[in-house]
Amino acid sequence: MNRRYWPDVEFLGVIRYSSSKFDVVKAKEIISSFYDQFDDLVIVSGLTNLGIPAIAYAEAKKREWKTSGIACQKAKDFAVFPCDHIIMIGENWGDESEFFLSRIDMLLKVGGGTQSEAEYARALELEIECYEYKL
Repeated sequence: MNRRYWPDVEFLGVIRYSSSKFDVVKAKEIISSFYDQFDDLVIVSGLTNLGIPAIAYAEAKKREWKTSGIACQKAKDFAVFPCDHIIMIGENWGDESEFFLSRIDMLLKVGGGTQSEAEYARALELEIECYEYKL
């Protein structure tokens, strides 16, 4: 992967629909346990401070890891996480997906959602190391 920032650290993409209902306690346990396998990561998600991205970013900050938000312009209509690095791509949900996938080394999908299902399938095609947990 061509590093433009934060070299020598793996980039983990975390995906799932941001605002649907889910078991928050279980999601926190999944993310925390998954992160425990690593000393340092950059967490890349969809910028919103909602749902799974919010949990993923908050847990990263507890560990003093860097965060990156890659999203379309519509994300600005929602609460956003104060990421260390932000890239806005396109106008509509999904416009950022290919760029997002080109910037990660691994992908963690917690739960589902239309866009996350499509991104996960594409990540597998691109031979990105993928992990999936059901909620």
